[in-house]
Amino acid sequence: MPLESNCSLTYIQPSMLPRIIPILSIEGGRLVKTVKFKRPNYLGDPLNAIRIFNEKMVDEIAIVDIKVSKLKQEPNYKLIEEMASQCFSPLSYGGGITNLEQAKKIFDLGVEKLVLNTSAFSNPKLVNEIATSFGSQSVVVSFDIKKDFFGSPKIHCLSASKKIQKPINYWLDILQKEGVGEILLQDISSDGTFSGINTSLIEAIKEQVDVPMVYVGGVRSLDDIKLALKSGAQAVAAGSFFAYRNNDTHSILIDYPKYSEIKKEFGDTDLN
Repeated sequence: MPLESNCSLTYIQPSMLPRIIPILSIEGGRLVKTVKFKRPNYLGDPLNAIRIFNEKMVDEIAIVDIKVSKLKQEPNYKLIEEMASQCFSPLSYGGGITNLEQAKKIFDLGVEKLVLNTSAFSNPKLVNEIATSFGSQSVVVSFDIKKDFFGSPKIHCLSASKKIQKPINYWLDILQKEGVGEILLQDISSDGTFSGINTSLIEAIKEQVDVPMVYVGGVRSLDDIKLALKSGAQAVAAGSFFAYRNNDTHSILIDYPKYSEIKKEFGDTDLN
């Protein structure tokens, strides 16, 4: 199914406005979108999506390969190079990164930030190695959160198929000491649902985080993005919100809010 574009944004957003980030999932080189980290729906070619977002002049783009870590594969360097060469905004990449050599190779391809999940919890020293070599601002750790049977939020990895045993606050402390520059807080239960954001999760985490926190999950409107920022996130990322027309998962439309909409919603807003 071809991607549609609605090319309406013609101005770069001023830096005083919040970061609103498209986060794109890829699987086998294809652009997909999941619901609760399951049932990936094919959207099209990731390169086409990046070109559309270029026309929108987005703040930045995050790309996550949702399969390579699970399959214990190397990152798809050829595709990463193609995406980085097409992307006019800062690009983050996650998926399959297990050592410093891979990190260097991906940075050399033009990626600005690496998003770690599985490897950050199995080998926290990798965060320190990357931060020491390339700066803390280049390392993001994705905290993919889902409640367990008893209602307690737990970190998951490998596309939510594996639960991390130690508590969230333990890992926030460890990884910040290792030099992580940003936390990507993903609410698995809200992923792809258009059900609204999980403010309680943001509020529970914000007091334990001294680095920027980006929230992902359930966004259905600019009001939700504003609410996430007021709840304690420093930026908001979304997938389905930018991939579907009018929150309809049967109607694909790669889109991004007009500058005038963002300015109206956030230009004069006190988010502190």
